[in-house]
Amino acid sequence: MLRTVFQVSRTSNLSRSGHCGIYSVYRRTFYSTTSTSDSANFVLTKEETIIEGKKIPRDDWTNVTPTVLSKVHRKLHLQPQNPISIIRQLIESNFKDFKTFNNLSPVVTTKQNFDDLYIPQDHPSRSKSDNYYFNKDTVLRAHTSAHQLDGLASGSDRFLISGDVYRRDEIDSSHYPVFHQIEGFFYLDDDVNKISADLARIQTRETPNIELVDDTLIKPENPVQTCHNPEAVDLITAHLKHSINSMIRNLFADEPNLKVRWIDAYFPFTSPSWEVEILYKGEWLEVLGCGVVNQKIMNQAGLNDKIGWAFGMGLERLAMVLFGIPDIRLFWSEDSRFIEQFTPGKINKFVPFSKYPPCIKDISFWLPETQWNENDFCELVRGIAGDIVENVCLIDDFTHPKTKKRSLCYRINYRSMDRNVTNEEINEIQEKVRFVVQKECNVELR
Repeated sequence: MLRTVFQVSRTSNLSRSGHCGIYSVYRRTFYSTTSTSDSANFVLTKEETIIEGKKIPRDDWTNVTPTVLSKVHRKLHLQPQNPISIIRQLIESNFKDFKTFNNLSPVVTTKQNFDDLYIPQDHPSRSKSDNYYFNKDTVLRAHTSAHQLDGLASGSDRFLISGDVYRRDEIDSSHYPVFHQIEGFFYLDDDVNKISADLARIQTRETPNIELVDDTLIKPENPVQTCHNPEAVDLITAHLKHSINSMIRNLFADEPNLKVRWIDAYFPFTSPSWEVEILYKGEWLEVLGCGVVNQKIMNQAGLNDKIGWAFGMGLERLAMVLFGIPDIRLFWSEDSRFIEQFTPGKINKFVPFSKYPPCIKDISFWLPETQWNENDFCELVRGIAGDIVENVCLIDDFTHPKTKKRSLCYRINYRSMDRNVTNEEINEIQEKVRFVVQKECNVELR
């Protein structure tokens, strides 16, 4: 949920609303993969996608790719020595009385992913350019909030949900189409006395030793829901903030002078809402988003007389900071030089092993009259090059003064994390990229 868990598509001088036909490449071919894990099997045909034993019909919305589907079985958050799993375990240990859900299928309905969270139909987060659709009704979850109602249906009044989530995105050292989130959910009777008593209980248990910057105020831009008693909201907010501040203090136990800042935010499924940042090595780092749960979600679960809070956070972001991991691709490495550096329950700094040299290639082209979408372009490059591509960045944006035609030049940085790549190998990949970009995105190569 929330910004780290739910992120609106970024905008730039490039349009994000268009869609080039890159997936017709996949639709023409039958794909299957097998591994030692049955859950890794998937099949793509022109008619359907088969994954986790489910047969899902394809339609005009289908844009899942073999590259992404091959990651579904990995579940890095459940691999004990992976830093992502270590962070998850540390967060879970901070909420010992919370029920945990960490093995829910990432194949969800659009109702679960959007409608149940009251995300508007025209919200940009629903776009094909931001999500992986099996069809118009089924997606790879974009956030763990897709399972909030599952958690509420369990009967537990406090729970944590963690898992792999999927979003089409740019390519650089901190973005990957698969990442991991954890969110917490807590509720109790919408009764001032009961909320106050539980707040007193957790405050006596632990007082986080942090320097707090919090001048947030309830205001029209970040309001109390009209169905809520303002006094109850003040108390449940204090409950939330104490819980979050304690968790952050424990995660950053080695930071002697920890400074935490709360700022106002907006999310469709909480109000009021906040983002939480920490001052880490001189810079403010966004850690999570949180807020008082939209009462419509509570009512939908038959909990009309309850009030709750929720938070959500990305695990990669925290792991990269706490373990000093410079490239998000490393989390997916099966190289023993990476895996054997880490121990469950312990945070230690990553020691880099050999960094192989990059191979840099540029591609430039004239855009068609139709809208251009950078996410689609990056997805195409990743689909061809896989994890050998380190980053893709726009280095030139030119409009011809006479013809008004627009030209873009992208720099693609190829680098393997565990071996040297040859220029000949990269030339072959680059030629495939050029061919498919020209064919599927209808551009004119320069």
